[in-house]
Amino acid sequence: MNHKARRILSVVAILAGVVFWLVTNPESYETDYAPVEDTEASSGGFSDDVFASSGDIDPSAPLATAVLEKLEIKGRAPKTGYVRSEFYSSWPTIDGCSLRQRIIKREMGDTAVISTENNCDVISGEFDDPYTGEHKVFSQKSDFSSGIQIDHVVALSDAWQKGAQYKTADERYALATDPLNLLAVDSSANQKKSDGDAATWLPSNKKFRCQYVARQVSVKYKYGLWVSQAEHDMIQQVLEKCPNERAVGVEI
Repeated sequence: MNHKARRILSVVAILAGVVFWLVTNPESYETDYAPVEDTEASSGGFSDDVFASSGDIDPSAPLATAVLEKLEIKGRAPKTGYVRSEFYSSWPTIDGCSLRQRIIKREMGDTAVISTENNCDVISGEFDDPYTGEHKVFSQKSDFSSGIQIDHVVALSDAWQKGAQYKTADERYALATDPLNLLAVDSSANQKKSDGDAATWLPSNKKFRCQYVARQVSVKYKYGLWVSQAEHDMIQQVLEKCPNERAVGVEI
């Protein structure tokens, strides 16, 4: 066998090994933006107010800084055992429409045009993407599949490593499908975030960072999750620039 043939066989062997490793270790490449199909599932008993604009803030809500100080500071637990299905396998339906479509409609507000075929799917609309600050226009339904994703503000992998793996299946499902923890955002920005926490990723849109970390601490407080020291310090640093930023959907 000549040298060139040996090199080809070597490359093939390496690629086969990589494929085998990925197949047998799915948690190693699971990210927070893997698509989840819309299927029929029980609603979570959500009330209408959770579908109000994500920018609506209750002036009587506690300060985000106060909620942050209520969170336990600990290191990450092992990621071992994390798969997305530990939280949920499909978007629930609420009043006959998938949660994904409800969140898209929430963010697009009055600009959302709804399909007359099923009275659920958003087929066009526009909004200011919170992560990039760019104004996004979707003129047809096919634009949504590539241009918009539903992000978990507290990534599920991060949640798993900071307490969720010790919660019940019902609690994890509630966390994954809670509109408080969901935002419709630019696909590329969401992929850059992946499963990062505030210590490793913040929106490039600096005007949204205060709201972003306030929502993260709100979700973590609501579901009894902790923060790492680095995460705590970064959130604290962001909130120093907006000390009056309110938490969302929680009481202390």
